[in-house]
Amino acid sequence: MLTNWNIRIWEYEFLQPIWLILLLFIPIYYWFSFKSKNSSAGEIKFSGSMRTQRKVELKWVKKLRNVLSIFRVLVAVLLILALAKPFSWENYNTPETEYKNGIDIILAMDVSGSMMATDFTPNRLVVAKEVAKKFVDDRRGDRIGLVAYAQEAYTACPATLDYEVLKKQIDEVNPNEMGKMTAIGVGLGTAVSRLRNDSLPSKVIILLTDGSNNAGEIDPITAANIAKAKNVRVYTIGVGTNGSAIIPENTPFGVVNRAFKVEIDEETLQNIASITGGKYFRATDEKSLIAIYAEIDKMEKKKQQSSRFQKTPPATPNGFLNVSLLLVLLSFSVDKIIFRSNE
Repeated sequence: MLTNWNIRIWEYEFLQPIWLILLLFIPIYYWFSFKSKNSSAGEIKFSGSMRTQRKVELKWVKKLRNVLSIFRVLVAVLLILALAKPFSWENYNTPETEYKNGIDIILAMDVSGSMMATDFTPNRLVVAKEVAKKFVDDRRGDRIGLVAYAQEAYTACPATLDYEVLKKQIDEVNPNEMGKMTAIGVGLGTAVSRLRNDSLPSKVIILLTDGSNNAGEIDPITAANIAKAKNVRVYTIGVGTNGSAIIPENTPFGVVNRAFKVEIDEETLQNIASITGGKYFRATDEKSLIAIYAEIDKMEKKKQQSSRFQKTPPATPNGFLNVSLLLVLLSFSVDKIIFRSNE
């Protein structure tokens, strides 16, 4: 109990805020305490001569009594705050809590030929992999998996708590094995299918692409409606600079750099996010992609926090009780050591 001295009320919420109404009576209590103390006589224990004793000014005594009155008022305020049962989510956010309230996340990553564009350094796919691994490192207690898609889609890693295995699979995704076209609907549908019926209550897909749906038998909106039916939230990310980008191509004469127009179907990505309760983002460089993953990370942690709030968190009034106890001891000590009653 004595290890907590935090009484910064702006860092707390209250389980029973109705008790805070008592704070309205504090001015009345202060006035009563101030008046009663000033109307009573008091003496100071003194061992010096009478001449020296007469030099002691009564103003000093009154000021000390005022301080004691303020102490008593502060004790009353602190006890009222303790009665309101303060708590802080920062103190409650333990690894065990994170694990219990974790979520299932599937990273659906476009690995089509256009992801080799060099408008990101060294290219879009390498940057997307590195940022995704950073996102994985920042999560705790979530099962995270990976679906890679281009003209087809496959599960590179099922949802797992073994992040080292997941990051290894992210590194090993090969863009040359799945064709150059983009099947967003197939990629999203595959990701939805990886979220099993025994998944945690909160399920999320982060779908990243740099193009538009031009392959596959599943329409992206159809896949989005399937995700919605399974309560899966989808965040969509469009990757690529505005205008055109250079993409290296293998030809009989070697690797040739060619400029291609950046064509991201933002309307479809926005619709997918809207249907499933997610959000659409546009990344035009590595810095903005990092910021997008950081925002998604923050948003999902807030949703976890909201989920935990439905349960009764532990009240932590120790700081208020500790400080009030200290003030009581100080007041008592001053009364007994400096003042004495007229008995």
